[in-house]
Amino acid sequence: MPEDKASIRISRELYEKAKKYVEEQGGFSSVEELVEFLLEEILGGETENNVFSAEEEEKVKERLRDLGYI
Repeated sequence: MPEDKASIRISRELYEKAKKYVEEQGGFSSVEELVEFLLEEILGGETENNVFSAEEEEKVKERLRDLGYI
């Protein structure tokens, strides 16, 4: 694991829901990318690698709302 990354543990059930979301909805290449996006949204940070347009961000938020995540 690269030094600039850290591991977190979540329930298997939540991981499987996130994995299903990534596979069915698109927009993210992995569960890790989805988790990073959500944490950045909550914590208010942005990285150079993960910048979305306002339209893309709204689509992601809408999908997450539809799935009951936010």
